Amino acid sequence: MPTVLLTGATGFLGSHLLGELRRRNYHVRALVRTATTHLPADARTALITGDMTDPVAVKQAMDGCDAVIHAAALAQANPARNPALWTANLTGTETLLEAARHVPLTRFVYVGTANSFGFGTRDQPGDETRPYVGHRYGSDYMDSKRAAMERVEQAVRHWNLPAVLVHPTFMLGPHDRKPTSGQMLLELHRGRVIGYPAGGKNYVHVQDVAVATVNALTQGRMGESYILGNQNLSYQEAFALMARTMEVPPPRWPIPPVLAQLYGRGCDAWTRLSGRPALVNAAMVAVANDGHYFSSQKAIRELGLPQTPIEQAVAEAYQWFKQNGYVDKRT
Repeated sequence: MPTVLLTGATGFLGSHLLGELRRRNYHVRALVRTATTHLPADARTALITGDMTDPVAVKQAMDGCDAVIHAAALAQANPARNPALWTANLTGTETLLEAARHVPLTRFVYVGTANSFGFGTRDQPGDETRPYVGHRYGSDYMDSKRAAMERVEQAVRHWNLPAVLVHPTFMLGPHDRKPTSGQMLLELHRGRVIGYPAGGKNYVHVQDVAVATVNALTQGRMGESYILGNQNLSYQEAFALMARTMEVPPPRWPIPPVLAQLYGRGCDAWTRLSGRPALVNAAMVAVANDGHYFSSQKAIRELGLPQTPIEQAVAEAYQWFKQNGYVDKRT
């Protein structure tokens, strides 16, 4: 079987990618920053310690590989401006691209974000043809991921890099160790979410994303982008679904956009004065006030993206949190 270099294996999506690659009997080289114990040993899996911004480490890890799945990223929304995001998301991607330039790869799968495209409404959701609008938020995460996506597209045009780009929406499911997106479930369970903002987003089971991403090693068109999502829900609908699954009361009160904006600006002012990030910032509030709705029909057709019900993703995430002691933690 081919050998795949996987970055980001210790992350939420990365752990599912590693599992999916193993199930399909791929040989995997997982590039990790530090030695880790929660990735189980496997005869077909090699853990390689190194930083993805280090050209020497990346070249050594990629040498002899047939394909790459680049899933590593710094997914941080707070603070909105952080140079570390550009180092991880753009410089890291550029380092892998330069190494890939000198290796006869059959496929380079880049994992981006659906927010690299313009969103739409529930009736007319955004797709891969919509121009980027994330710059309006002042979010280094969105801007750095969009810049990295453009670098991959340039490598396809100029170097004939055999790349396919996949862009997940908001992922839910088990094994969210940090936690990342699952923090929303934990806060709802603890009763700390007293209201819901005006916007919404697209949700997808993390395992569905893993399946479609691994499919991209042999499916999809070179240079094409694919949004990996499932169900568009307002925050009111999503919070009600999550609360019902966890058997807790849902938030009752809508948060008017103007009030949310004032709160975000107040948080920014507190951050400037204290030097410490507040719970949210103005960029996060602006995103929450918008409806980030997307269509994944292209990925369903061309990458075989599964469409597991979001209720199942929430239930599996909640069960995993309970089994691993997260539900009782106070963070």
